[in-house]
Amino acid sequence: MLALLPWAASFASTYRYAEDRAPAVVNPLFATTLSEARLDELVFEGLFADDQELRSVGRLAESFEIAPDNLSMTVHLREGVRWHDGEPFDSADVVFSVNAYRSGVTASTEAGRVNWLREAVASDPNTVRLTFVRPEYAPQDKLHFKILPAHRFPSPDVKRTDLFRTNPIGTGPYRLDTFNEDNSITLKRSESHWQPGTIDELVLREISDKAYQAKLLLYESLEALVRVLPRDLAQLEADRKIELYPYQTNSWWYFGFNLGNKSLADARVRSAISQMVDVPALLAPIGTGDRVSGPFVPSSPFYDHDTPLVAYQPDAAAELLGVAGYTFNGKQWLGPDGKELRVRIVAPANLETAQDIVINVQSQLQRRGITVEPDFVGAAEWKEKVWRDRSFDLVLSQWSYDRNEDVWEQFHSKGTRNFTGFSDPEVDRLLTEAREGIDPQLKKAALRKVHARIAVLQPMVFLFTLDNYAAMNVRVRNVVVHPFYFFTWVSSWVMGGA
Repeated sequence: MLALLPWAASFASTYRYAEDRAPAVVNPLFATTLSEARLDELVFEGLFADDQELRSVGRLAESFEIAPDNLSMTVHLREGVRWHDGEPFDSADVVFSVNAYRSGVTASTEAGRVNWLREAVASDPNTVRLTFVRPEYAPQDKLHFKILPAHRFPSPDVKRTDLFRTNPIGTGPYRLDTFNEDNSITLKRSESHWQPGTIDELVLREISDKAYQAKLLLYESLEALVRVLPRDLAQLEADRKIELYPYQTNSWWYFGFNLGNKSLADARVRSAISQMVDVPALLAPIGTGDRVSGPFVPSSPFYDHDTPLVAYQPDAAAELLGVAGYTFNGKQWLGPDGKELRVRIVAPANLETAQDIVINVQSQLQRRGITVEPDFVGAAEWKEKVWRDRSFDLVLSQWSYDRNEDVWEQFHSKGTRNFTGFSDPEVDRLLTEAREGIDPQLKKAALRKVHARIAVLQPMVFLFTLDNYAAMNVRVRNVVVHPFYFFTWVSSWVMGGA
């Protein structure tokens, strides 16, 4: 057998892409950021995933039958699939994963993905029977959540600190190889995958500076940028070595009010602040996109187009504050207690777009007599201040959804992601109606009402959905980018000479 010559490794293909921040935890049970979701798409798989027409097709599932009463389904698993450590994948892994997502001890941020399932039972190593809480119209559309290896955990009560977080294995087209000293992550092609990719190696590089990201792509030290800033589009588009790929996402930006704050619990104060925000002026410096009036994007079937956008009306806002008991001393709004109206906005420190938006809105509100204290925090502090302690007045972030667009966790009073403290019995009822019904038209009608009612109650200042562009070196070919997860179809991408 011939030994591999030293120079032969130069023929291996390496695809390097930039993230503002590399994930510290690689476990789909605890995914909260888009960079984590993209990495999970490479390492793990679900029973189903989208094809390029965004229809659910089998991944770990080979075939399925739905019971006539729509209360259960039988899933036949793809045979011969192995985990990255060589162990065989089987039905026990599916059962374990469902139980791990729903475990109260695990407290997964993705628990809502399985709460429609009553039970998962392994009929045999290659067959799983799923029963539903209520009839399901198209259950395969909800079975995209990632499957985990049962043999790597002592029980479904998984802890975020489990060693799996930095030593994960999946059944995906790429296996995580190393966490590197420069915070980059190296992934290798899984040779045993049922649909192996052609790119040998992927490297996620942590680069917080967007301008530097663009320079690295121009000088061919990166193969791709996941998202290009608007200011860099023209320069990258003019370079013959770079191809731009537009893609849409079900994501929208917002300022979320802390409804546990006595002042912000007053709907008049929230409405006044909303009317003092010039949303087009926030959007113009950071890119193009569409304003949103509520918790769905304009292209969604659930978006209520009869719901008006909040108008920029600072004078009307001033009247509202007056009615709410606030007085203006010529410089500053003072509350009924005589204290100045002051809001602290918590935002991600590593997200340049967020910094631009917060600084802009700080200027807007302070011109109108509201003091704004920006608080840019890292990932760990974000989880502590926003998720655990709810230590904020406003929070700036974005929500991103797959095509199911399930906003239950964000807006139901019992939702695990409802950190604003929003609660409304009518919204709860409509969300339950949409989740439990099997008629897609009734679901659409219910969620449009959700959109309209949340817009009126204003637990958030709904901002916009941004147009997104990925940029790649022309050596990467046959690229189609998934609008939500980016790497879903990476196995079909190829790399070659420019």
